[in-house]
Amino acid sequence: MSTALVIENDPSDDLRRLGDWLTEAGLELTVLRPYAGDPLPETLDDFVALVVLGGDQNAYPDVATGAPGAPWFPALEGLLRKATRHRVPTLGVCLGGQLLAHAHGGRVERSTAGPEIGPGLVGKRDAADDDVLFRWVPLLPDVIQWHRDEITALPLNATLLAASSNYPHQAFRIGDRAWGLQFHIECDAAMIEDWTRSGAADLAELGYDPEAVVLAVANVLPDVEEVWQPFAVRFASLALGTLPESRTLPLLGH
Repeated sequence: MSTALVIENDPSDDLRRLGDWLTEAGLELTVLRPYAGDPLPETLDDFVALVVLGGDQNAYPDVATGAPGAPWFPALEGLLRKATRHRVPTLGVCLGGQLLAHAHGGRVERSTAGPEIGPGLVGKRDAADDDVLFRWVPLLPDVIQWHRDEITALPLNATLLAASSNYPHQAFRIGDRAWGLQFHIECDAAMIEDWTRSGAADLAELGYDPEAVVLAVANVLPDVEEVWQPFAVRFASLALGTLPESRTLPLLGH
């Protein structure tokens, strides 16, 4: 059994390049789309890993009504807690990372720093040097950002792995097998081009030209792949039980 469960929260944010990297590393993928009516499983017994993708929803409940950001979020957060409790390798990307934090008692809110969009750098924290996935990530890796909300308080049992000046919780780990990323690693230029259309208001708020954003992302994609494709391979290897314990950099193909 070598199947990872992937939760796609929004049709605008699919696996894209991350899916290619995981399958090339040996994982089979089962993609569930709860927005289209796919039910979530009760357990993760049939899966070796869990990946939760991004989306336009809020990870936190509506202040006025108390309704979750999406009807399936309570069940998804329950699944994230089960994954952590049973040490199922888990990766949450952007909204997925926010849901991982929220599910374990962290706080997610609309960022007072405003939207963060386009290519960027995040800085590794010291704890990343002892992390099985992050120890080989460079000190200032390239990432792609597209979010309005942020994790304003990590869960008490979380370890901060990467930060930036305006958004201090860019990557974290809960336990020893669950990682949350505030940024995106799965995007290609076509996905960003779609987001420039749906996120026109955020771009206008920042004074960004949509074509310039797409071009900037396209230019940085090779650098993003250089860092995060091996990261995805290490995650897949952890799920498959083949990740070396040695601190020597494993040989990873592209």
